[in-house]
Amino acid sequence: QVQLVESGGGLVQAGGSLRLSCAASGRTFNTNAMGWIRQAPGKEREIVAAISWSGGTTYYADSVKGRFTISRDNANNTLYLQMHSLNPEDTAIYYCAARRSPWGPPSRSTYEYPDWGRGTQVTVSS
Repeated sequence: QVQLVESGGGLVQAGGSLRLSCAASGRTFNTNAMGWIRQAPGKEREIVAAISWSGGTTYYADSVKGRFTISRDNANNTLYLQMHSLNPEDTAIYYCAARRSPWGPPSRSTYEYPDWGRGTQVTVSS
């Protein structure tokens, strides 16, 4: 089973930027699609971005398109989420998550990502 540890969250003003990182260890990282999922108080979990094992295919939720960029460094077992033009609606705990089936495509469903990290808090002030 893969272990995932997120970092890079924090408090930022509206319009600012943050870069989240996710360090993976354990089961092979570079054969599995990965995603970033967020959970805000009182809201359902939302997958904001996902990426295939090779990095060649990505998916973004409509709410973050054009502002967030997901990427991965398979040589260093690290997943990233670059976030620009942040607004208060982006405030949430952000989780790094992994699919278990190797070579599979990224999924838009949070249920397809059974392995999660503990999350990192992102707070955007207005």
